[in-house]
Amino acid sequence: MKHAKVGFLMTDEVVSVLGRTPSADVAALLVEHDISGMPVLDADERVLGVISRTDLLARDRLTAEDLMTAPAVTVHAEQTVTEAARLITRRGVTRLPVIDDEDRLVGIVTRRDLLRVFLRPDHEIHRVLVEDVLADTMGIGADAVSVRVVDGVVTLDGQLPRSSQIPVALRLSGQLDGVVAVVDRLTAHSNDTRARTAPPDHPR
Repeated sequence: MKHAKVGFLMTDEVVSVLGRTPSADVAALLVEHDISGMPVLDADERVLGVISRTDLLARDRLTAEDLMTAPAVTVHAEQTVTEAARLITRRGVTRLPVIDDEDRLVGIVTRRDLLRVFLRPDHEIHRVLVEDVLADTMGIGADAVSVRVVDGVVTLDGQLPRSSQIPVALRLSGQLDGVVAVVDRLTAHSNDTRARTAPPDHPR
């Protein structure tokens, strides 16, 4: 089961500026491309920071590097959309420059891009849960578990063969793109969860 990656959502043609770019030129680019912010790069295309319209209004200085917010909050293309969404929420930003292993800019992903994934329809979440998660990944038939999805909230109701399968089903369901919460109403035919005990001391 695969999660959507940032690389599939990002825009790879990124409007950016060098640190030495005059603030007037930065403002002109923001207006020309109708964007609210852009990455600021060094001569090797590594991300130094991010500059926004708010930065331009807040101070009266000369270059992008003077005005930018640094260090930039960035992601890698191979990170999941869920990780990027959590990062945007936690750091309170609206865009994430996407970088390669050498910190060079390869794209950009915005809050709006990420929102497209989390607007996955309930019926699609239901299909993936039943077919991919329960049937293919866990080998659980559709008659064993009732799956209900309303506004991204998943309810799992039924009886699994073993108690150890319950946390697995809950974890895999919660990790699915588009799922915002999982309600657990699962039980099990048998309890195969045993507490670990310390090994006996070896005689000397």
